[in-house]
Amino acid sequence: MKEVILVSSAINWIVNILSYIVTALIRLIFGLFKISDSFLDSERYINAVTFFFTDTIVIFLMIIAITFVVSIIRSFFPPERTRKLLGEQGKARGFFGNIAGALLGIVTPFCSCSAVPVFIGFIGAGIPLGATFSFLIASPMVNEVAVTMLWALFGWKIALLYMATGLTVAIIAGVIIGKLKMEKYLEEDVCNIKIGDTEIVKLTWKQRITDAWSYDLDLLKKIWPYIIAGLVIGAAIHGWAPGDWLAKYAGRGNPFAVPIAVLLGIPLYSNAAGTLPIVSELTKLGVPMGTALSFMMAVTALSLPEMIILRKVMKPRLLAVFIGIMAVTIIFVGYLFNFVLA
Repeated sequence: MKEVILVSSAINWIVNILSYIVTALIRLIFGLFKISDSFLDSERYINAVTFFFTDTIVIFLMIIAITFVVSIIRSFFPPERTRKLLGEQGKARGFFGNIAGALLGIVTPFCSCSAVPVFIGFIGAGIPLGATFSFLIASPMVNEVAVTMLWALFGWKIALLYMATGLTVAIIAGVIIGKLKMEKYLEEDVCNIKIGDTEIVKLTWKQRITDAWSYDLDLLKKIWPYIIAGLVIGAAIHGWAPGDWLAKYAGRGNPFAVPIAVLLGIPLYSNAAGTLPIVSELTKLGVPMGTALSFMMAVTALSLPEMIILRKVMKPRLLAVFIGIMAVTIIFVGYLFNFVLA
């Protein structure tokens, strides 16, 4: 308990210093251009800046720690072993293959577009289509970055509930697509790709730790712009968004808020790291948790850029089935969250 208080005090101290430096720089710049800086003394500005730096520190610390631990765990399950498990001759067939594919997605924090090449590789390795789709859905939507940020912003109960529902969406969607036997609707170039077996390399603990730390740093380099952008937008919403307006049109009083949130999220492209700070602020302004999370799910797992890339590997009918299943399940999850957390 004493350690927690010390860490909290240290974070507050750093936040105060950074807030002071940033505010002083803004005053200096405004002074050079003779722009009024009176808003810098307002409560809205102070709250927004404090929110930005506090959440930035907490989120980055949690991502570094949890990603490192997950990377160590991941080192015991290399892609070669996964392919053998999920492949045509593997042990995890049928429903268990969908579970394994979805669980693999948790420890592979790809955005929706970067998950597509892995999806193609799985098809080439002979992994069943349903299990491959379970991976494709879970990877951008439910991974250690998303769960870590949900934990930091909303607490462990919401994080676990989201992980459970996200995995359920990935598994059910994969099962449905697998049952429909739609392999014939993959593009021929994808079907002709074949990946042979490769030897599984045994790593020492030193190698696992080194690789985990290297992965941790590489991941931060990739996602930090999304996190910062999301936190900036979240801070702006925190300080200046019209809460009454959002609560009126996206609150519980609007029964169509969830499907509208999904439709609004589809044209956008980001990952959980960039979207969750916005989700956090929307919920504080009266938007129900399920509505806000359905928006995030649409952005991360059903974005228009991802659909454009998937069209290169899927024929229109399979792509349409994928979009339809995902849209229905995401909307269902949104309503479920709103009901459970009412």
